[in-house]
Amino acid sequence: MMIVPRSRLALVLLLAIISGRHLSAADIQFEKIVLTDRFHAEAAGVGDIDGDGQGDAIYGPFWYAGPSFTERFPIYPPEDFDPHKYSNNFATFIADVDADGHLDVLANVWPGKEVAWFKNPGDNVRKAAGWQRQLAFPTVDNESPTYADINGDGREELCFHTDGMLGFAGPSDPSGTDRWPLTVCSEKEDWQRYTHGLGVGDVNGDGRADFLMANGWWEQPAKPGRSPWTKHPFDFGSGGAQMHVTDIDGDGDGDIVTSLAAHQYGLAWFEQVPAADGGISFTKHLILPENAEGSLSGIQFSQPHAVAVADVNGDGLPDIITGKRYWAHGPEKDPDAGGTPVLYWFELVRNPASHGAEAVSFKPHRIDDASGVGTQLATGDLNGDGRLDLVIGNKRGGFVFRQR
Repeated sequence: MMIVPRSRLALVLLLAIISGRHLSAADIQFEKIVLTDRFHAEAAGVGDIDGDGQGDAIYGPFWYAGPSFTERFPIYPPEDFDPHKYSNNFATFIADVDADGHLDVLANVWPGKEVAWFKNPGDNVRKAAGWQRQLAFPTVDNESPTYADINGDGREELCFHTDGMLGFAGPSDPSGTDRWPLTVCSEKEDWQRYTHGLGVGDVNGDGRADFLMANGWWEQPAKPGRSPWTKHPFDFGSGGAQMHVTDIDGDGDGDIVTSLAAHQYGLAWFEQVPAADGGISFTKHLILPENAEGSLSGIQFSQPHAVAVADVNGDGLPDIITGKRYWAHGPEKDPDAGGTPVLYWFELVRNPASHGAEAVSFKPHRIDDASGVGTQLATGDLNGDGRLDLVIGNKRGGFVFRQR
């Protein structure tokens, strides 16, 4: 069986739908596999590290070999961190940086510090004492940088802001060892290293990926290299987690999904609607309320610091996966800091008798109540069965959630 990357996963799930294999929410169960109870990182990754056709889990300094995940192998020198404090890995990305056919690992050491990448040793990956470390970019701001093909060249780039400006960086030479050059995409704003919320996606349907931040979206121009990109201000909250562009209401345009405040409450989707001037605007629709007293079917939690959008049940609709970040700033500093570290998927349901936002509802389904999320969660098909699996890392440790 082979791991299915996100680009192929959509096709696998589509074929499952056509053949009638999509599951009801009641049929979906996740097997929880504890990789470790040690705090190594606030992020995790998914990929076939050793090329054996099985999906592997990456959490902090180790990769864990699938399908059992009982064997682990080093990437960089391990360190057990105090969960009252912080780790040296706030974001993890898996990609073949040097195009040698082996997946490498990228890690953001800290918001405002470097992203480094670790070269996969290839055939010696199970025997190597560690992977060669290379600098990708020295100052990567934001608590939700991402890795995506923003310029349409077929290779993913590191997308972030630095010195108050949005931009992206990718290898300038085939080896990826030279410092990655920055392409600046915005004018300077008052963003700082701990600014929350960032995304990449095609907002206006022109086939080009745009930048998103909590205070608006930046339209990629038709002519490559033109800067700054046109800013379209909008209030998407005070800054939550990863921001996603997806069609929630089925009308063919790009809506926005994001949490509203990483250390408070609120999860929402923003319906794309025509603006009075003929442009694009959005209408906010709450999924989880912005106050502790509100709920969705009795469900409420604070600190949705990581958000993923993927088709969990194979029905062709985008679902939302998020949860409570455990002890983001320790056990006392944030709202309900010591609350139950839950993990949920929110099933998108469309009523065929209605249209637009009126046709949309979300059903919450608990995956776990003893893990939560970190600053990032990873999705993928770990065993090639066409079902979506999760890998999570945070102050409680590292976890695989495999659909059964």
